[in-house]
Amino acid sequence: MTGFLLQRVMQAAIIMIVMSVIVFAGIYAIGNPLEVLLPPDAPQDIRARVIERFGLDRPLWEQYGLYIWNLFHGDLGRSYIYNEPVLSLIFGRLPATIELVFTAVLGALFIGVPLGMWAGYKPDAASSRLIMAVSVLGFSVPTFWVGLILILTFAVNLGWLPSGGRGDTVLVFGVPWSIFTVDGWSHLVLPAINLALFKLAIMIRLARAGTREVMLSDTVKFARAAGLSEGTIVRRHVLKLIAIPIATVFGLELASTLAFAVVTETIFSWPGVGKLIIDSIKNLDRPVMMAYLILVSALFVTINLAVDLVYAVLDPRLRRGRTA
Repeated sequence: MTGFLLQRVMQAAIIMIVMSVIVFAGIYAIGNPLEVLLPPDAPQDIRARVIERFGLDRPLWEQYGLYIWNLFHGDLGRSYIYNEPVLSLIFGRLPATIELVFTAVLGALFIGVPLGMWAGYKPDAASSRLIMAVSVLGFSVPTFWVGLILILTFAVNLGWLPSGGRGDTVLVFGVPWSIFTVDGWSHLVLPAINLALFKLAIMIRLARAGTREVMLSDTVKFARAAGLSEGTIVRRHVLKLIAIPIATVFGLELASTLAFAVVTETIFSWPGVGKLIIDSIKNLDRPVMMAYLILVSALFVTINLAVDLVYAVLDPRLRRGRTA
């Protein structure tokens, strides 16, 4: 297990190095930050001082080396627009994104997997066909359109829920959370539903396909021959055998949702990291863009590493195969 872990950690480190080079070159090769930092009529001597202060007069490779040096010391730069450290700026918005994403993805997991297993266990039932129809809609309908319909229906016409914002928050260990207040949940429901629909459709179809395959396997036939009840077969055999693909998709979807919840946060004015990066792209705030993409890359690498470790725990054959 130790060899397997070291191998995966080394691969993750190489991926992060390559991604940092690509992201840095892509961001620092476009646009001119002086247009953001200075007014058009700024004197030439002030321009020169600003260029020297931010190191914009240095070669690109030297700027990259300085950025990596600062990165290892916990400094991701300072925002051009907000004039505060990028790390504190992102972490200040991160709790809002985390509670939205985890509510959506966990909801999709705990609702989608049972529905998908039922649709795979009873494929000819009317309820199963209805479940699969819902999953098709989840794949087909654009997220922004669903968000607008939710706002129009539940916020404008019915007036049951607010159309945007985060609502009341409470401090837990110094971090503001809205999931611990009733008003916060009223603001969270619509964006969480909007964000969860696509994930719900994925979980339903994945669980259904896995259940159908396992139910036709010899494992289930022998379990039935041994006199096990259908509930025991589903819990102990079917769910265990489909756990690996579900763990894979769950990890990838969690990472992608954390990274790209931009549309939902924009539609519902949710003050998370996604809205921050959109504002940063509009204003060419390079440090925020760079820090966001580096953190997203680290997030994907970390979750993929965690998924691989879950693989090794769920199926020891994979662990022995990788270390052999």
